[in-house]
Amino acid sequence: MKPEPLEVQTWSRLTGSARVRVFGRGSDNPADSFSTGLRQSIAALVDDVRLHGDKALVEALRRFDAVEVAPDQLRVSAQGFAEARSVVSKELVDAVRMSIAQVRVFNEAVLERGAWRRSADGVETGEIVRPIDSVGLFVPSGKGSFPSVLIQIATPAIVAGVARIVVVVPPTPGTGGRIDPAVLVAAQELGISEVYCCNGPAGVAALACGTETVPRVSKIVGPGSPAVAVAQTEVQRFGCVVEVGFGPSDSLIVCDASADPELLAADLINEAEHGQDSSAVLVGTDRSVLEAAALRVPDQIERLPSPRAEYATASIYRNGGVFHAESPSEAIAIANAYAPEHLQLAVRDPEAWLPAVRHAGTVLLGQWTTMAASNFAIGTPATLPTSGFARVSSGITAATYLTRIAVARLNETAFWKLAPTVTALAEYEGFPAHAATVTVRS
Repeated sequence: MKPEPLEVQTWSRLTGSARVRVFGRGSDNPADSFSTGLRQSIAALVDDVRLHGDKALVEALRRFDAVEVAPDQLRVSAQGFAEARSVVSKELVDAVRMSIAQVRVFNEAVLERGAWRRSADGVETGEIVRPIDSVGLFVPSGKGSFPSVLIQIATPAIVAGVARIVVVVPPTPGTGGRIDPAVLVAAQELGISEVYCCNGPAGVAALACGTETVPRVSKIVGPGSPAVAVAQTEVQRFGCVVEVGFGPSDSLIVCDASADPELLAADLINEAEHGQDSSAVLVGTDRSVLEAAALRVPDQIERLPSPRAEYATASIYRNGGVFHAESPSEAIAIANAYAPEHLQLAVRDPEAWLPAVRHAGTVLLGQWTTMAASNFAIGTPATLPTSGFARVSSGITAATYLTRIAVARLNETAFWKLAPTVTALAEYEGFPAHAATVTVRS
């Protein structure tokens, strides 16, 4: 079914509530994105897994995924990996390998192993960088197949040197409990053998708390549904660190008079097809270009299969939109306030706009640098902060899996130079033992 014509709205004429809805990705109250009922039910599920282990995992698969398994079937077997390999095409295997290689190159380039600063007065400071011991990676499956997600979050962990990498994947709907074969092939290509089939929120709880079969990990990384996001928030009560802010996909394109309307429409729909809770926004300084792009959106959506067409319609018409900005500065101000997961600068000179960008998960320069290329092939992070979290967090890279340990050394001359500072602050704050570490050396 072809969507209705898409309206181009003037940003300066929008009411405050309309702007809140745009920034809230279609929500009038973005601060309360999870219902009380959802939070309570997920908290109960997390506690069930914490208290009853594998029994709760098996029950969650039966209850929520209509899958009957025994506890010893939760972990993917060697046979399961072999069967997956047998049904995945050579072309897809080649694509997986190329994608892994690209992500590896990017992360090896950004990996830092610490540096020392030596001053003439005898003070030496620096860092040593170490990988975390273990990580649990969550790969979603409800709205499609996502081997690219595993590639994007696992390759940096491997580059960082994480010793134990555990993967949890929900069963693909309608398969009787099978994990998507391309995800298993990607795991094999990455050298990961510990993959578990679990219901999403229950699997997150298992990674955080540990069960008889699924090991407890130090950190959890991976995007997911609202239920998974709630579970990731909930399990932090038990001492597991979770990389948060990876929810429904969102994107914003900034364009000017140089942009191709046909390409703008296609790139706007790119992220919009992820789900009905995704959002896609187009902001431009040339109204005629925006109107030409808006005219093409319904025709391009009509060519999509179901449910992607319905997803794209909701993401653009309900959760996003097309907006005319009266100047480049207003356009980039909108983008910064939105803080998109994906920001594409479809402008004549994107590098000239780049210094003004303050908040975005990734910035794609020009119309040849597409979001699809970023998701699958460029190698830059594609698991990125959504829902405005780009204001305070970043995409998944090797740095996500590293700790930095400060290191210092003083010689005797440097010690006595700093001693008055130590004693003055120690005495003021009431720590005589701190001050004594100076006096005992006098």
